[in-house]
Amino acid sequence: MTNATLSRRLFLAGAATALTVPAMPRAVFAQAAPATGPFTLPQLGYAFNALEPHIDAMTMEIHSQRHHGAFVTNLNNFAKDHGIIGSTPIAKLLAEWQQLPEAIRMGAKNSLGGHANHAMFWQIMTPGGAKAPEGDLKAAIDRDLGGFDKMKADFNGAGGRVFGSGWVFVTVNKDGKLALVSKPGQDNPMMDGQMVLFGNDVWEHAYYLKYQNRRPEYLANWWNVANWSKIGERYAAAKAGKLAI
Repeated sequence: MTNATLSRRLFLAGAATALTVPAMPRAVFAQAAPATGPFTLPQLGYAFNALEPHIDAMTMEIHSQRHHGAFVTNLNNFAKDHGIIGSTPIAKLLAEWQQLPEAIRMGAKNSLGGHANHAMFWQIMTPGGAKAPEGDLKAAIDRDLGGFDKMKADFNGAGGRVFGSGWVFVTVNKDGKLALVSKPGQDNPMMDGQMVLFGNDVWEHAYYLKYQNRRPEYLANWWNVANWSKIGERYAAAKAGKLAI
């Protein structure tokens, strides 16, 4: 048998074997496990499809249960060996994250930020949206951010400029002054000593199923589900020194 004949037979045998190999299953996210520690996954307070057509049901389910659920699971695992994680307020942990045990520092920082960001995010959305800002909140937006329309335009612009994955926030200090900031990854303004009034998630998992690469369209449509009643409550809590996450 010539080398050419042998090579051809080996090639054909390999090709036949490849044709009979079963296709690999499509990757899926594991469902978030029930909490077994001090951290729990917050309830949305509305159905997964309640924010349609602006945010689709599948995105809400995957985002809230699996992505956020993973942060909760991570934090409970960290807390098993590092009691400080479960016994210290999240705001303090984030403000002092560089003092966390080195072995878990980055992982804990990312999961703390992810948990805080998402717990806030579910709060400040509502089916059908809510009233536009009014009262003290409206006055603060007019004073510090140039009015409602300018705030939305600047917020959308900042969200669109986030490179890769991150968040865009409006922060508030104890005097009620507002500012617009963006953060990479799951970083949170509490890491800089600021409180979060509201924010929007511009990770692709927050919008890609419906909007694909059209992040500006997602940002523009998101205002239709903003819960200004809840954001107003958060503003009052911040000025009273009672806003936690």
